[in-house]
Order: sequence, then structure tokens, then C-alpha cells
Amino acid sequence: MNQQMSAPGRFIRFGRKLASPRSWREMDAGQTLVEFSLILPIMLLMLFALVDFGRGFYTWLVLTNAAREGARVGAVQQPVDVITAKVKDTASGLTTTSPTMVINVGNPQGPRGEAVTVDVTYQFAFVTPIGGIIHFMSGGTLTAPTITSHASMRLE
Repeated sequence: MNQQMSAPGRFIRFGRKLASPRSWREMDAGQTLVEFSLILPIMLLMLFALVDFGRGFYTWLVLTNAAREGARVGAVQQPVDVITAKVKDTASGLTTTSPTMVINVGNPQGPRGEAVTVDVTYQFAFVTPIGGIIHFMSGGTLTAPTITSHASMRLE
């Protein structure tokens, strides 16, 4: 608009001589790098929190469904090993080994009309370095949660 050429590579804007656009970029490169390095940990924290929250929510849904399916099998008075196998089959996609997933079955072959209970406990593990970023930003720690699910159905 109010730019005129006064000399090769020089611009005049509102009556002042300014440097060429190339040197403007060179002067702002350091500032951009500093601003990016200040914002990067916050952006990574939000991204990693989103990923791990989604995985945790999915794990909770799978465990809830697995406990319900186990209780349904137990409601027809099946033995404990059949109930446990059904829970593990339904929780496909999760680690179903003993330290990670614990399955407790209560009253599997009791009198009709009583409830059979299935409790599933799962030790969740983060896949992102969210704990390290929180420690870097605040000095605090973040431990992976233990996700539990409970289901009960009346024995038929």
C-alpha cells in the first residue's frame, strides 16, 4: 500500500526505511524457536493425555463388558474356570496374564436366586511419556491407574 522502492532490496513504509523481508525472517527465527520451545511441552502433554485417556477409556469399556459376560456365564452355574476363560476371551486386545489382570469370581455355584459376582482388576500402563513430561513441567509424578470392573447376576 504505502510501500515504495527506494533502493534495491530496501522498502519505505510510512516514511521509514525498513530492512528487506529476507532479513526480517532472519531476525525472527530465534524468537520463533524460543516461543516454540516454550509451547512444545504443553502441546505434547495435551496430545499424550488425549492418547492415554482414550486408551484408558477403551480399557474400562472392555473390562466392563468382560465382567458382564463372565457374570452371564456364571448365572447359568458354570464352573470358575469357564467363567474366567469367558472373561479372558471377551477382553481380547488386553494383556490377560496374572499380574496385569486379576479375575475374582464369587458364589459361582450357589443356590438359585443368589448373585454370582465377577470382579476384574487391570493394571493400566501408559504408552506415552506423559509421566516424564509432567515431572519436567511440575516436578510431580503420575502413576498408571488400576482399572476395576464389577458385575453381578442372579443365578438361574
